[in-house]
Amino acid sequence: MLKTATALSLILTVSGAALAEAPAPDISGGMTLEFDVKRGNSDFGTHEIRFSEEEGDLIAEVSVRLRAGAGPITVFRYEHDSTERWRDGQLIQIYGDTLKDGDRFPFEGRAEGEAVVIEATNEDGQPETVEFPPEILPSSHWRPYPLDTDQIIHTEHGTPMDVTIEYLGMDEIEADGGTISAHRYRLEGTLTAELWYDENGHWAGCEFEARGQHIRYVRRAAPSA
Repeated sequence: MLKTATALSLILTVSGAALAEAPAPDISGGMTLEFDVKRGNSDFGTHEIRFSEEEGDLIAEVSVRLRAGAGPITVFRYEHDSTERWRDGQLIQIYGDTLKDGDRFPFEGRAEGEAVVIEATNEDGQPETVEFPPEILPSSHWRPYPLDTDQIIHTEHGTPMDVTIEYLGMDEIEADGGTISAHRYRLEGTLTAELWYDENGHWAGCEFEARGQHIRYVRRAAPSA
C-alpha cells in the first residue's frame, strides 16, 4: 500500500510539474507560421499566417488552401482568407472570406465602444450582426487560448462558437523538420481539435477529425522575425 501511495504521489508530482501552460507568444512583424496540411497520409494543402506591423498595430493575415481530388479532378476545395488587426493585445478589426462546398461566407467586424461588432454570414448563408466582448479571440489558433475561454469567433463565418479548453501537458510532435516538445491543448467546439504550442508559445501543430477524415498540421519551421 505504501509503495502504491508513493508511486501515485510521484505521478502527481511529475504531472503537476508538467502542467505549466504555454506562454503567450512574442509575435512581431515579419514572422510567419507555415503548415503543411495532411489528410491521412496524403497532402491536403497549406495553412499560413503572416504577421506585419502598421502604425503600432499587429496585423495577422491567414490563408488556408485545401484540395482533395483524383488527378486533375477536384472533389473538395476549401479556401479561407482573413485579416486580424490587434492593438495593445485587443482585436480591433477583422475581415474574413471562406469558400466551402461552393458557397462563400464573407464577414467583417471592428471594435465599437466596449464591444467587437461583426457583420457575419451564418452557415445558412444569411447575414447576421453579432456583438462580442472586447477580449474576444478568433479561432485562428496562433496563440494559446486561456483555459477559462468559453466563446470565440468562428472565423469561417464570423459567428460565435461556444468552446471548452483543456490543457493536457507536454507532448512530442512532428514539426520543423524533426520532433519537438510542445504544450498540448484540446479545444471542443463545433469540432474537437488538438492544438500544440512550442516552448515560446508559438502554434506548432493541430489535429482533428472532419467528415470521417483525420486532418493533421505539420509546421515547416519555427517562426522567426
